Amino acid sequence: MSETVRAMVEIEHLNKKFGAETAVDDFNLAVAEGEFVTLLGPSGCGKTTTLRCIAGLERPDGGEIRIGGDVVTAPGRGIHLTPEQRNIGMVFQSYAVWPHMTVFDNVAYGLRVRRTPAAERQTRTMRALELVGLTDFADRYATKLSGGQRQRVALARAIVYEPRVILFDEPLSNLDAKLREQMRDELVRLQREVGITSVYVTHDQGEALVMSDRVVVMDKAVIQQIGNPQEIYAEPANSFVAGFIGVANLIQGTLKSRAGEVCEVEIAAMDGGGNFTLKARGGEGAGAGDRLFVNIRPEDFILHLDAPQSAADGNVLKGAVIDTVYLGNCVEARISVGGYEVGIQIDHYENLASGQPVYLTFQPDHALCLAS
Repeated sequence: MSETVRAMVEIEHLNKKFGAETAVDDFNLAVAEGEFVTLLGPSGCGKTTTLRCIAGLERPDGGEIRIGGDVVTAPGRGIHLTPEQRNIGMVFQSYAVWPHMTVFDNVAYGLRVRRTPAAERQTRTMRALELVGLTDFADRYATKLSGGQRQRVALARAIVYEPRVILFDEPLSNLDAKLREQMRDELVRLQREVGITSVYVTHDQGEALVMSDRVVVMDKAVIQQIGNPQEIYAEPANSFVAGFIGVANLIQGTLKSRAGEVCEVEIAAMDGGGNFTLKARGGEGAGAGDRLFVNIRPEDFILHLDAPQSAADGNVLKGAVIDTVYLGNCVEARISVGGYEVGIQIDHYENLASGQPVYLTFQPDHALCLAS
């Protein structure tokens, strides 16, 4: 992290168990002031538990959490500040909007609890409603709002008292697909406009890639990789990250040789045919005979209906079409190559028949060798 950017949230060696089960194991992360960081992973990976530890809703078993430089959790020193003492905002999966209150009163509630003077409360509440596009709904009761409007109320309530950090726990999961996309874009716009530090939890990799400055990928209580969306997608640290982020074609083989950054990986055919070789970059630290996964994204394949004249030092695979799915903007096709099922994306006007022989090519620098 740049020396000129202050860390707003610092987590060191965080550990949390529920009985014999480890929920979070040695979690370390620094979130810069104004940064949007997403904790991403499957159910049970520890992302929500980590968020609840930051919020003060869970007491960790070890480690330390600092917000704005202040220690808010340190079990070894007996420090555990309540959520109210941490000056954070939270937006939950359930909107938690009070139906007996107007939109204005829902948003102003936190300021009233903090005994903010009435004039300032009025100004700050209307400013928060303006940011989320609800000024015209200030006097409406929450029961008269749509799901998206209630989510905006929850967001306004979280930002109205200018917290140091906002924590989001899968806030869009209850919305339909179209509204979810709209609210996703609204959240990004608002976070950029307000500039507030945000930690966001989701299992949706699309949300994570679109919204985040950095993504923390978790699995089985452990951080698997931290990076910006481009790094996470194009340079996954291992086969789990490759498979969880986007669509991956992971084919396991044995490293034959290396020429500079390019590995030759021998793949044992599963259909009784001869073995074949794939060239891909990466595989640092692997030696001849080691097992590696080769990861190729569907969009990196080039489809040929006839055998290509030259692969230009790339890879040429012969296969047969299993089936296709028309998605409007593209066609997804499953191709059998040596008994392996490979997924590709092709132009929407391509027309392939089941069983049709095809050839696939891709360049070595469009594929990545992963050790695990």
